[in-house]
Amino acid sequence: MLSFKGGVHPKDHKNLAKDRPIREINAKDILVYPTSQHIGKKAIPIIKIGERVLVGQIIAKADDGISANIISSVSGTLKAIEDRLTPNGEYVTSMIVENDYKYETIPNFGEKRDYKNLSADEIVEIVKEAGIVGLGGANFPTDIKMSPKNRDQIEYLLINAAECEPYITSDYRMLLEMPDKLIRGIEVMLTVFKKAHAIICIEDNKKDVYELFEKKLFGNLNVSVELLKTKYPQGGERELIYAVTKRKINSKKLPAEAGVIVNNVGTVIAVADAVCYNIPLIYKIITLSGDGMHDTGNIKARIGMQYKEVIDEVGGLKEGVEKIISGGPMMGVAIYDLSVPVTRGTSAIIAYEKDPIKKQVETNCISCGRCAKVCPIFLMPMLLYKKSKEMDIEGFNKLYGMECIECGSCSYICPAKKPLVQSIKVMKKESIKKEREEKHNGK
Repeated sequence: MLSFKGGVHPKDHKNLAKDRPIREINAKDILVYPTSQHIGKKAIPIIKIGERVLVGQIIAKADDGISANIISSVSGTLKAIEDRLTPNGEYVTSMIVENDYKYETIPNFGEKRDYKNLSADEIVEIVKEAGIVGLGGANFPTDIKMSPKNRDQIEYLLINAAECEPYITSDYRMLLEMPDKLIRGIEVMLTVFKKAHAIICIEDNKKDVYELFEKKLFGNLNVSVELLKTKYPQGGERELIYAVTKRKINSKKLPAEAGVIVNNVGTVIAVADAVCYNIPLIYKIITLSGDGMHDTGNIKARIGMQYKEVIDEVGGLKEGVEKIISGGPMMGVAIYDLSVPVTRGTSAIIAYEKDPIKKQVETNCISCGRCAKVCPIFLMPMLLYKKSKEMDIEGFNKLYGMECIECGSCSYICPAKKPLVQSIKVMKKESIKKEREEKHNGK
């Protein structure tokens, strides 16, 4: 079965939400749109305070270079532009819109369009206008990903349907409930990458979805489905590419340079919505799970809603919840304020009655080597940890620390409970900071 070397097998806990169909919820009074919901430069506000906005309207324009448009998910009035806390713990310039509950849309919103009458460049421009970014967590602007130097050299279009993070089931529900729209999105993208073959990549804990797409794609020569071994981080971009194509990339090599484009399930469906139905990116499908929730589910929420508003839709949190995570437990971040907005990067909200790591006690390294064995990038996490503690940036880089994908497999498996990935993350930021300072100083 297709896979990669290394990785771990955490309990997936997907049974808590996987059988809960996607349910759309209503927005509330105030929506918050951070101008940075993507990799790259912040978007530039183009609406003035006091102006009325419509559903689907661009309210902040992508800056030059790598950036993405910000779209209003409701109609109403722009009340303020101010710094607001985001799920990753940073304060970001945000646009505050008061919902008028009329949900008036921009012209042609929701109207069907035949993608076969569009050129590749026209499709990419539509994707750009719609503010679509990678919805699997990376948040890289999709229009830029769809514009490599030579589109005709792309051989594989991989649809990342692995969803290897524990608890999260939103992609699974989209695969079950929107298979035809996913296939339509793939067909749109194959119009851009004319020589590519598309492969839907599904872990073997979702055999029902695999069998569904086998039937749907029977006789389709341009799109196929592959079953991957259930293992974390099978959904990592590098791991997925290697598992399916046996091609290797690193942090300095783009997938396109290896003839591959990878897109998440949600991203491809968003492309179908934008290109075929004139619907820009205004929704995010989120898994709510964990024993700290009164109930669980997969929720279709308008971007800009508060986390608390979304959680209340499944009955709220149980009393005394000790930990809440935005995202999955392996790569997500702990949050302390539920007034943060749903962004394009929100994949899940997980609540724990008891903090699973609160009582963990860090002990001495026993040199067991487990961290190195599970590292999908073949690094030496314990040595990188030591260099991080010593703030030895040069030594850290000599050990290829910047190649770390921050999957957390090393911390998960470590019997000494060392904060390996957390320390490596800090050191990567310090290394990037130093490099920028040296460039600024002309070194």
